[in-house]
Amino acid sequence: MRLLRIDALAVAFFFATAFSAGFASASPFAYISNQLDDSVSVIDTALGKVVATIAVAGKPAGIALSPDGARVYVSVPEGHGFAVIDAEKRQVVAKVPLGSGSLGIAAGPDGDKIYVADWYRNTVTVVDAHSLQPIRTIAVGQSPSGLVVSPDNRWLYVANRLSDSVSKIDLISFSVTGTVPVGSHPFGLAIDARGERLYAINVQSDDVTVIAAGRMKPVAAVKVGTRPYAAALALNGSRLFVTNQDDGTVSVIDTQALKEIASIEVGDKPEGISTHPDDRRVYVANWFDGDVSVIDADSMKTVGTVKTGEGSRAFGQFIGK
Repeated sequence: MRLLRIDALAVAFFFATAFSAGFASASPFAYISNQLDDSVSVIDTALGKVVATIAVAGKPAGIALSPDGARVYVSVPEGHGFAVIDAEKRQVVAKVPLGSGSLGIAAGPDGDKIYVADWYRNTVTVVDAHSLQPIRTIAVGQSPSGLVVSPDNRWLYVANRLSDSVSKIDLISFSVTGTVPVGSHPFGLAIDARGERLYAINVQSDDVTVIAAGRMKPVAAVKVGTRPYAAALALNGSRLFVTNQDDGTVSVIDTQALKEIASIEVGDKPEGISTHPDDRRVYVANWFDGDVSVIDADSMKTVGTVKTGEGSRAFGQFIGK
């Protein structure tokens, strides 16, 4: 485990035309963990540029945001836990010690809990978001990585990389209620807005397992590029965008037909991916290039690139609502 390229004209044109085309007027920030720089870049998504860089020690990797956007949670494997960034002050205000395997991180939609996967201990720790104290540790499969919470805040899903499975955790009893086999070495997860369909991104089998979340049953496997890593939904859930690390591409899956319909060139070694609240712009963190590609989900084209830092990873939901 792995514990100057800005096309200014393209970016400016895209964002100008985006608003004239009726995109949402909200301008949230994207938070990009730069693992080799020990920093987090803050991108103003309206301006299409980095407006701040925050020092975060411990090789920052995973990203999650509180529902109100006031806090950014950053997993730091070498910092043995996660850091808390005050989004307004743009500085680290707390460090929560958990374990050296802290990687995947997610925040509940009610803002009360933070969930952190420990790659080495094969557990997920539940942390109170107000006190920042651990309140429960749950055993899952081997090398848990990606985490996603259901929209109704009832379930937590965990990708168990070395177990080739996904676990489902009841967030009332804090117990595993089901486990489903998927492809080889699942890493990232995505879930639709109704909490009905789950997508597991399988690094070694180069595919995406589509899961009926309620029954925890696989319903399809969709081939994508080489060494897929993470995914994000856009356009009302009609398209799934999957980063392919070794191809330098993003696969686009039609979620009705359940087939790949496009492959989009981005930067080198794309990893983290997240969708803007306008449901059209998709942001991709490129590890080797140290930048972020911006995709127009409708045209399925890369429309801009923003320079960030060395080892841009941004694993998780890194754009505020």
